[in-house]
Amino acid sequence: MKKDLIFEEIKKKRSFLCVGLDVDLKKIPNHLLNESDPIFSFCKSIIDYTAEFSIAFKINIAFFESHGSKGWKSLEKVINYISNEYPDIFTIADAKRGDIGNSSYQYAKGFFETLSFDSITVSPYMGEDSIEPFLNFKDKFAILLALTSNKGANDFQFFYSNQNPLFKEVIDISKKWKNSERLMYVVGATKTSFLKEIRKIIPDSFILIPGIGAQGGDLIEVSKNGLNNKCGIIVNSSRKIIYSDSGKKFAESARLEAKKIQIVMEKQLKIKGII
Repeated sequence: MKKDLIFEEIKKKRSFLCVGLDVDLKKIPNHLLNESDPIFSFCKSIIDYTAEFSIAFKINIAFFESHGSKGWKSLEKVINYISNEYPDIFTIADAKRGDIGNSSYQYAKGFFETLSFDSITVSPYMGEDSIEPFLNFKDKFAILLALTSNKGANDFQFFYSNQNPLFKEVIDISKKWKNSERLMYVVGATKTSFLKEIRKIIPDSFILIPGIGAQGGDLIEVSKNGLNNKCGIIVNSSRKIIYSDSGKKFAESARLEAKKIQIVMEKQLKIKGII
């Protein structure tokens, strides 16, 4: 998918919402456990009821892989369903891959060609040759972990190098890689105070921002500090939307939560003059 198509979807839906599909069988409504594929049934309902307000779906691969071959079959069904029924919605494999070059190529081939995801999250720890294979696929994107919301982010991401914290060095160095225009970046919503500084380094790149809702990120602050003239941010919400109700009307409840977020996003887009 081309970046321009993402921007068109943002303008059409007046939203930059990404719904995260972190499917925990202990949290989904009990009546779905009687289905032949409860993971797919849950995802399908969430997708259908939130697609009106969503410009992206982020599928957390761990919640599928943990079920072995059955989980992988569910993953295939979910990504195929989105690709066939909602082809204009951007898809993210939240897999956090990154290995030596030949291994990274196989990961890229698997997620981009076999599963047809538009993007995948990747770890920069092993450097350029571990990321470049993901950047060799036309109209596909690698979303590089830059500054994350978790407590352990302080263990490494704020180490100083060349008078900059490591996360800034990672972003700056990555801009020099071949096909770096196919890079996006992950910045946690609880790190909004750094978004303005990050925007100076990557003014035109898309930033995936997880962490509003259950993790406590502030959507308005994220918008003020992260939006550029073509929006440039994709804000993810998972648990707040998909687990907003545990009964038979879970999908309707998810739709209402997505709509609430979209209303705030629409206002921020108007303030910025994007719509």
